[in-house]
Amino acid sequence: MIDRSAPRGVLPAAEPRGVQTVPAALPVQPRTGRLLVLATVFVCAACGLVYELELLALGSYLIGDSVTQASVVLSVMVFAMGVGSLLVKRLRTRPAFGFAVIEAGLALLGGFSAMALYASFAWLGESRPALVAFSFAIGVLIGAEIPLLMVLIQRIRRQDAGGAVADLFAADYVGALVGGLAFPFLLLPVLGQLTGAMLTGTVNAVVGGGLVLWLFRRDLSRRCRWLLLAVNAAVLAGLACATLLADDFERVARTAVYGGEVRVAVQTGVQELVLTGPSTGSPRSLDLYLDGRLRVSGYDEYRYHEALVHPAMTGPHARVLVLGGGDGLAAREVLRYPDVAAVTVVDLDPGVVRLARTDPMLSALNGRAYEDPRLAVVSQDAFRWLRGPAARDRFDVIVSDLPDPGITPSTKLYSQEFYGLAARALTPGGRIAVHAGPLTTRPRTYWTVESTLRAAGLRTTPYSTGGRLSGFAAGPDRTLGTADAPPQDWGFVLAARDRAPELRVDRDTPALRAVSTRGLQEAARDAARTRLSGLPPSTLPHPRYS
Repeated sequence: MIDRSAPRGVLPAAEPRGVQTVPAALPVQPRTGRLLVLATVFVCAACGLVYELELLALGSYLIGDSVTQASVVLSVMVFAMGVGSLLVKRLRTRPAFGFAVIEAGLALLGGFSAMALYASFAWLGESRPALVAFSFAIGVLIGAEIPLLMVLIQRIRRQDAGGAVADLFAADYVGALVGGLAFPFLLLPVLGQLTGAMLTGTVNAVVGGGLVLWLFRRDLSRRCRWLLLAVNAAVLAGLACATLLADDFERVARTAVYGGEVRVAVQTGVQELVLTGPSTGSPRSLDLYLDGRLRVSGYDEYRYHEALVHPAMTGPHARVLVLGGGDGLAAREVLRYPDVAAVTVVDLDPGVVRLARTDPMLSALNGRAYEDPRLAVVSQDAFRWLRGPAARDRFDVIVSDLPDPGITPSTKLYSQEFYGLAARALTPGGRIAVHAGPLTTRPRTYWTVESTLRAAGLRTTPYSTGGRLSGFAAGPDRTLGTADAPPQDWGFVLAARDRAPELRVDRDTPALRAVSTRGLQEAARDAARTRLSGLPPSTLPHPRYS
């Protein structure tokens, strides 16, 4: 939640020292002029909050850890607003001109902020300095608005400072509400990050410049009027050109990030999906990225999915629940068992499922799992679904194929509360397999997942595919551990309610390329040597993942 209760500027007293309030010569009645100023406050507040949310969203997408990025953007911006309110004191003698210049600068910086951050990420590989810089600069300009607007509204009609403050803040906060709702429900899904920011900048420039150049035009010299017209025209022309070139820019930047074979790029209501690789040939050449993170590599995904799914399938497995896994790859491994009666896939993003159904390469990679009549799909948050009535059915196997626990939106899906709900959905003797993040590179995160499962009343058996765990064989065309193809570090935990499950693969398991009973047991022994004891579980009010 954005806290806009912090002062956006230092409010002048009824008669600021060194500033003589002279009634403005307006082309309209004072009452109408006052309403126009308040309407401008409303629009500028909406635009300012859109810029804030744009920076927050891009910081989370490009850098990750949305909690950290939100803290950085908001703290820097609120601090900068205080700086701006102090710096603007020198402009109070020329409030109309100063306000128009500030709005033009805010439109320029805010409108181009998304494009600049994306360019920094694409070509420099680092967008955090740009995020901090834009947060500070935009915050300074936002903080300079209210003091100048206070002087302008007092020039229209004198009133007590308390009443003026109440009117300005009311318009400001209502505008912030509209901007905050418009960003996720209108600008982001309809226009996207880049075009949405530039349209907001256009509105900002038109409203801010229009107020001064029409309502307060008699306060400006002829030279100032022409200067403001030229500045605003240049800003609007720049935003218009950037909007026309946004698609080309996005394609070029995306190529810089993902390489030259970007075949599908879709912004769903949940995340950005990018599929790279040729449209024909071997599906092992494709890569699937979700919000810039590599989620599936067709080259060796079988190692991950075989290690995740098949140890859990030893024993009864008539009914299987897959949490996440909208790409259909975990479901592919489950459906290799002919005695599986029903598989339910619960994935938040229907766009991933749609891509897995329709893209010829991805559907070939998942063995056209979505054409199997045994498979049913639910497009819903896994936590909410497990709490609902549909989860009252019991499952022999639950496969938790969710994003890494270190990603903030996934934290609740690795909590003690979540695993308690999952355990409730298991049949007696049922098993749950969890992707727990890398063991060798982030052992604390991995063992926190394991500790959280135990806190939920489950008995655990940890194992991994990376590091020194050499029990996993390479595919027929790849050697693990070579310099050009290092092994992936995937960590898993197999859990059950009654006793710690044994890691093995049944004799009648379909032929596997990367998993064997001996390899699994060696992996479990090696994983046990890295155990970090005494780690507290992660809960909803106290998440433990970094």
